[in-house]
Amino acid sequence: MAVFTSVTLDDLQEWIKQFSLGQVSAVRGISSGIENSNFFITTESGEYVLTIFENLSFEQLPFYLKLMKHLASRGVLVPDPVCNQQGELVTALHGKPAAIVSKLEGSSQMSPLPVHCAEVGAMLAKMHLAAADFSIRQKNLRAAEWRHATVPDVLPFLDAEKQHLLKAEVHFQDALEASPLYRGLPNGPVHADLFRNNVMFDGERLTGFFDFYFAGCDTWIFDVAVTVNDWCIDIESGALDDARTLALLNAYHSVRPFTEPEALVWQAMLRAGALRFWLSRLYDFYMPREAEMLTPHDPGHFERILRLRETGPVPPLPYFSA
Repeated sequence: MAVFTSVTLDDLQEWIKQFSLGQVSAVRGISSGIENSNFFITTESGEYVLTIFENLSFEQLPFYLKLMKHLASRGVLVPDPVCNQQGELVTALHGKPAAIVSKLEGSSQMSPLPVHCAEVGAMLAKMHLAAADFSIRQKNLRAAEWRHATVPDVLPFLDAEKQHLLKAEVHFQDALEASPLYRGLPNGPVHADLFRNNVMFDGERLTGFFDFYFAGCDTWIFDVAVTVNDWCIDIESGALDDARTLALLNAYHSVRPFTEPEALVWQAMLRAGALRFWLSRLYDFYMPREAEMLTPHDPGHFERILRLRETGPVPPLPYFSA
């Protein structure tokens, strides 16, 4: 959560009056992440997170914010967006879309144990089930269409071997997505970015998922793969840790049983998750946007993960066979 658009206490004094939160007494920029401008704000009503959206439009944002409202109403632990006095979730600040959500308690668990991974797996399954009847449908904006638009931008920066890896994996994923097997996978709204820094814990107790601004409709197994590729790995090598992987998968399976088709595409989905973040990190690394607080992530991390997922082995997915 970088800072591309600056916000001062003076900027907020008049703007905050449209919300029933009282006056703002403090504002502090949040430095992690690379997509939006984010701030902790302290008001007379408590602490909140203010986000100014740098890429998403006023028209796109209701999907994300109403999804969070929907999930919160179903008992999923997520930030609750705050409406202004006109009932609006999105309002303009410095000419850009902005929203306020409640601040979760706890902190990110950056060195997770199997018990943390199990908590994440169970809540992710609960989230998928709770979102299944969400009425707004919006595609995953970082899926196939985005891949094909982004690959030509990054290819000139890569050597021949990396170009081959990238193009071959895109071809592999395109072929999979055209298959009847893929089209029959369970799907619905997904988080699509459930990394360690987007989950809060108080000790071993999960207190919430946040940063839903890459959410969209996709296969649920892709969402699981993205999550496993961050929560269940050795950070230095990218190799999967069997104990953490199985803890997350078994906990998820206990809430929403995996299907046999999902088990068949499991390794391919781990590859898809690695490709998505390798490609976005390549783009951000070679074509960075200016920001006050921004350090692009190393694209080599997900390149290593992709290579490992291509060759395997990976812990098997538990599944229910009809």
